Amino acid sequence: MSRFSSYRDFDWMLMGLVSLMSIISVLEIKSATLHTRFRGFDHKQIGFLLVGLLLMFLISRIDYHRLVDIAPWVYAIGILLLLAVRLVGTRVAGGKRWINLGGGVHFQPSEWVKLVLILVMARFFWGIAGRQPGWMDIAKAFALIGVPMGLVLIQPDLGTALTYFPILVAGLFLGRIRVRQVIVLLLGFFLLIGGAWMSGKRLKPYQMARLTSFIDPGSDPRGAGYQILQSKIAVGSGGLWGKGTNQGTQTQGDFLPIPYTDFIFAAFCEEHGFVGGVGVLLLYFLILMRLIENAQQAADMPGAFLVMGVVAVLLFQIVVNIGMVVGLMPVTGIPLPLMSYGGSSILFTFLALGIVMNVRMRRFVN
Repeated sequence: MSRFSSYRDFDWMLMGLVSLMSIISVLEIKSATLHTRFRGFDHKQIGFLLVGLLLMFLISRIDYHRLVDIAPWVYAIGILLLLAVRLVGTRVAGGKRWINLGGGVHFQPSEWVKLVLILVMARFFWGIAGRQPGWMDIAKAFALIGVPMGLVLIQPDLGTALTYFPILVAGLFLGRIRVRQVIVLLLGFFLLIGGAWMSGKRLKPYQMARLTSFIDPGSDPRGAGYQILQSKIAVGSGGLWGKGTNQGTQTQGDFLPIPYTDFIFAAFCEEHGFVGGVGVLLLYFLILMRLIENAQQAADMPGAFLVMGVVAVLLFQIVVNIGMVVGLMPVTGIPLPLMSYGGSSILFTFLALGIVMNVRMRRFVN
C-alpha cells in the first residue's frame, strides 16, 4: 500500500472531531486547575495528546491482521504487567495501580490491557467464525476477560475492571450469541451480583459506599455522598448558558472534587451550561457514529470486531462517567474519553483510534 493511498484513506473527518474534543479538554483542564496546585496540567495534557497522535499514526501503519496474529503474546505480556503491579506497583490512596518508571512517570497497565483485550476478542471470535458460539466458547471468552479483570479488581480498581466487560459483550453479540444463551447469562449475572451484594465481601467498604451513595447522597453529604452532591450542584448552577470560563463557583471554589479528571463534565457544564453540555454530547455522538460507519466498511470480520470493540469501551465510559456526574450512576472513577486529564487514558484512546484508522485504510484490501 503506497503512502499516498494510506493517508488518502485516513479518516480525516474522525480526526477533526477528535481534535475538537481534545481542544475542549485542554481548555477545560486549564480553567478547572487555574487556581489550584494542579495549575499547568493543561500543558501536560497537550504533551499526552501529541504523544497520542504520534502513536495513533504509527499503529495505523501496521497491518491490523499482524496485530491480531500476535494477540496471544500481547495478552501474556498484559497479564505479566498486571502481576508486576501487584508485586512492585506504587501504592497511591490505598491502591496499587501504577508502576513507577522514574522521573515522575507512572505507567498504568490496566488502561493498556483494554487494547489488548480488544485484539484478543477479535482473534478469538474470528477463530470460531462460521458457527454460533457454544457454551464452551462462551466460557473461554469469559475466562479471557475474567483473568485480567480479577487482577485489576484486587488492585483495587473497580472502574477500570468494569470497562473490560463491554469488550466481551460486543464480542458475544458480534459472534452471534443465541437469545436463550443471553437469557441464561443475564440470570446468572443477576444471581452473582445479588450474592456478592448480600455477602458484602467482594468489595471494599469505600466501594460499597460509592455504589450506594448515589441513591441517596443526602444521607451522607460530607462523606460518600459529597462528590455526587457537588457535581449535581455544579451541573445545575450552570443553567442554560453557563457562568462563563473560569467563573464556576463550585469549580473555582474547590468544592467540586477532581474537576479535571472524573468530574470534568460537571465543571464544563457549570461554565458552559446546558447548551455546552449538549454540544459535547453531540460531538461524542458524531464520533461514535463515525466509528460505527468504519466498522460497517471494514474489509473483514476481525476489522469489524476491532472497531466495535473500541466503540463498546468508549460508549461504556461516556455513559458511565456522565451518568455518574448527573447522579444517575455510582461513582466508579471511570474517566471521560478525550476530555479527562490523564496520560494512560489519553494514550489508550489514541492507540484505539489508531487501530480504527488502520482498519479503515485497508477496507479495500482483499
